[in-house]
Amino acid sequence: MKRSTEAPEIADRLATRAADRARRRMGLPPWVGRPGTRGRLWLLSALCLVLTGVLFAVTGSAISRAREGLEVIGRGEGPKVVATADLYFALSDMDAQMANVLLMGSEHSLGDGREYALIRYEQRRAAATDALLHAAQLAAGDPVEEENVRAVMEGMNRYENLVAQARLLNDEAGRPAGEPPDEVVELYRRAGELMRQDILPKAYNLTLDSGATVRSTYEENSAAASVGTALVAAAATALFAALIALQLFLRKRFRRRYNLPLAAATAGVVVLGLGAIGMLEQQAALLRTAKEDGLASVLSLSRAHAISTGMNADQSRWLMDPGRAHTYEQNFLEDAETVLFLVPENGHLPGDLESYTGEVAKAVPDPTAYPGKTLGLLGEEIRPGGVEGREEVQRETLRFYSAYLEADQEMRKLAEEGRIGAAVDAHMSGQDSVEDVFDRYERSLVQLTALHRNTFDTAVAEAEAGLRGWDAALLGSCLGFAALVVLGVRPRLAEYR
Repeated sequence: MKRSTEAPEIADRLATRAADRARRRMGLPPWVGRPGTRGRLWLLSALCLVLTGVLFAVTGSAISRAREGLEVIGRGEGPKVVATADLYFALSDMDAQMANVLLMGSEHSLGDGREYALIRYEQRRAAATDALLHAAQLAAGDPVEEENVRAVMEGMNRYENLVAQARLLNDEAGRPAGEPPDEVVELYRRAGELMRQDILPKAYNLTLDSGATVRSTYEENSAAASVGTALVAAAATALFAALIALQLFLRKRFRRRYNLPLAAATAGVVVLGLGAIGMLEQQAALLRTAKEDGLASVLSLSRAHAISTGMNADQSRWLMDPGRAHTYEQNFLEDAETVLFLVPENGHLPGDLESYTGEVAKAVPDPTAYPGKTLGLLGEEIRPGGVEGREEVQRETLRFYSAYLEADQEMRKLAEEGRIGAAVDAHMSGQDSVEDVFDRYERSLVQLTALHRNTFDTAVAEAEAGLRGWDAALLGSCLGFAALVVLGVRPRLAEYR
């Protein structure tokens, strides 16, 4: 019986050796032209090695794509969006502070005082200059963005010349608060129109350009991440199946119950595959958080902050320039609705500033229970959940926004009664004045923005940490799998020599 059992194996080995001699004469690869067990062993081994290479390639490509997307959103265009949003606010606040300086006239102690307004103007001017320089560095190589940066710089120079002339004439006139000379009003009209119609739109274009790049990068990265994860799963599954097939073949033909190197390689493929898939899914989730709950919210709230500051300037213009009071009031309402747009349950939109203020007061106690819709830059950010403390800050921001609108209504009533001095006081002086309530609203808005900015920074930092070390781990693992395959089949192949 022993002789009859060994006879097929001896014949197989003799046939293999004859095939080897023919293969060497023709210069063929080791797995070509080999009949029987050894040829199939070569083919299965080669398949495992090839699939190891495929796993390395697709996983490396997916990691590289994730890193590129993170670089753009976390270190490239994403920070540029934040920088240009800061520019928009700095320019708006420059204009608001100058409007307050001109409105004060000779009464320099109104509100926080003329000196404070001028210091804040210079601070915002420096911040705008820094943001422009940063935007210029980030825009290097993009002719369109470089031209936008240059246009904003030139616009700032023209604006500063106009307000410097207006301020000089205002100081020389020595008029009471709210009664600037016509020349001052005319110069500031030109400066305000330049800021609102030329400088701010161009500054926002920088944000839109960067935002578009972030959005397209995110969409491409999300699609690529899904494909990459599927390819990694397919490659790991194929290699796992090939290793199992190789072990079953060895067990059947060589009567070996276990092959430790191949078992170790199989377990390693499972660990690497699951780890890579989990890491890529986590990267996609973190990038989504960074973009949607971080960057997008920071951009919306930063713009709401800048527009709110412009509203504050429109109040000073309304008091200072009665000839265009209706225009400034309409600008104020349009900006207010950009910040928080309310659609009542009955569908009848507020038609004027007074009814809008009343509708906001209805939404403030619990915006999530408001029977209508809350839209706009701030309204769309009012949602439950998120980081700890966010809901409380959201409610506080809305409360102060409503109080700011109500203080604005009190100021306008005084002015409409002809009490300009009292209206200026209500705008600038004392507790619960328009400026005082606006400061509280502004602080809460900045705090809410900071929470989202922290979400962005944290998500980017976690994503970077999650990618760290993966290149070396992937290379080491795949080389290890290849070595284990060779180590597992080499003793069996040696039996045919």
